[in-house]
Amino acid sequence: MTKNEIKALISLLDDSDYEVASYVEKQIVQLGEGIIPFLEEEWEETLDSDLQKKIEDLIHNLQFEGLMRRLKEWKEKGAEDLVEGMYLVNSYLYPDVDFANISKTLDQLYFDAWTHMKDEMHPYDQVKSLNNVLFREKRFSANTKNFHSPANSMLHLVLESKRGNPLTLCVIYMTLAQRLQMPVYGVNLPNLFILTYKLDGLQFYINVYNKGLILSKADIDNYILQLNLNPLDIFYEPCSNLDIVKRALRNLAFSFEKMDDPEKATEVTKLLDSITDDELPI
Repeated sequence: MTKNEIKALISLLDDSDYEVASYVEKQIVQLGEGIIPFLEEEWEETLDSDLQKKIEDLIHNLQFEGLMRRLKEWKEKGAEDLVEGMYLVNSYLYPDVDFANISKTLDQLYFDAWTHMKDEMHPYDQVKSLNNVLFREKRFSANTKNFHSPANSMLHLVLESKRGNPLTLCVIYMTLAQRLQMPVYGVNLPNLFILTYKLDGLQFYINVYNKGLILSKADIDNYILQLNLNPLDIFYEPCSNLDIVKRALRNLAFSFEKMDDPEKATEVTKLLDSITDDELPI
């Protein structure tokens, strides 16, 4: 459709004939996210609050469907880029945030961490060096005051505020560690997401939420015991990028439930379902 045809179509959104308006909405939805700039233009030009609300809902629905499609594509491509997956989670609340800005911030953090790394460092010393950069120099820390805030699941906000939940802080830490050639991976512990350093028979754990505290297998054993759970392999071994993004979506849905926003919680659960096969939940 031409620009004039699109504008003419959008102008019929407030038609007094319900069937006409309904048909127009369906046509707009079929055109996909590319029509959003035209809808935003119409929103700015009209003074009709009802029409503005209708346009807002249409834009949200178009963005939501586009996000669900991109999440599925990310999974089908192998879920190789964790930062991209977390950026897609970020896009639910902040569709206009630029991926390049997130990448630029991570690039700078990586450079700062890289300058502190030396050749032939012991794994413990590598972790301590990265801890020093992130938690002392850059002052990243746990957001204990607003633990259930949706902002804690938004990667760009955590990079800006330097406050986050265990999962998002771990994603930042793990991204930097892997770029520094450190064999660091996510571990899906119940109630707490942590990291593991695993290479050639050496394995220990990192509690990023507690400023990179190094933990042993015995510490994990005790934690599992305190929760009265069986010591399953998934509580000790690396998980996939897909598992991490699923957990991020579960965290976000739970945040909205705590905020008494069931509509957003339901939408985020739909996003989670779109990348979840019929397996038992963790």
